[in-house]
Amino acid sequence: MDTVNAEHSASPWYREPWPWILMSGPFVVVIAALVSGWIALRTSDGLVADDYYKQGLDVGQTLARSELASELGLAAHMRLQVDGATVRLTSRQAGFSLPAAIRVTLSHPTRAGLDSDQVLTRTGDSYVGKVRLPVSGHWLILVEDDARTWRLMGSVVLPAAGEVVIGGMEAADIRN
Repeated sequence: MDTVNAEHSASPWYREPWPWILMSGPFVVVIAALVSGWIALRTSDGLVADDYYKQGLDVGQTLARSELASELGLAAHMRLQVDGATVRLTSRQAGFSLPAAIRVTLSHPTRAGLDSDQVLTRTGDSYVGKVRLPVSGHWLILVEDDARTWRLMGSVVLPAAGEVVIGGMEAADIRN
């Protein structure tokens, strides 16, 4: 019996494999937590807005601008090419006057760093300008006048072949 106790007491605990096997689980968890914390601090939260409260207050104004565009029966006929964009505005209202310039915003639903915003100037009955076409995929398009009284919003899958039409419905068409 003394020889068995002598063998166990002769080797210290750190020479046994079981304590190291049992400690390896919590050690791996601590390393994973540190790596996750580093990733969280180094990367951007693209979907989180810094001014979320102000954006929430502006929702009512934004909806009113969209409703005005539908009441006017506005439609934006867009051609997106590599060298730029051409937009032709039409309205179902007889007294509608074309603005001097429009703002076109291309935004990605999840990657805000790729968004582009351009002002297109009027040339005849169309608006022409240089627009940096983003990478292919699903994009949201926002067209608004320079005074920001109305707005049209739609989506497009780039590269788009042909003409993209945004809007064009009257308020009565939307309700039905």
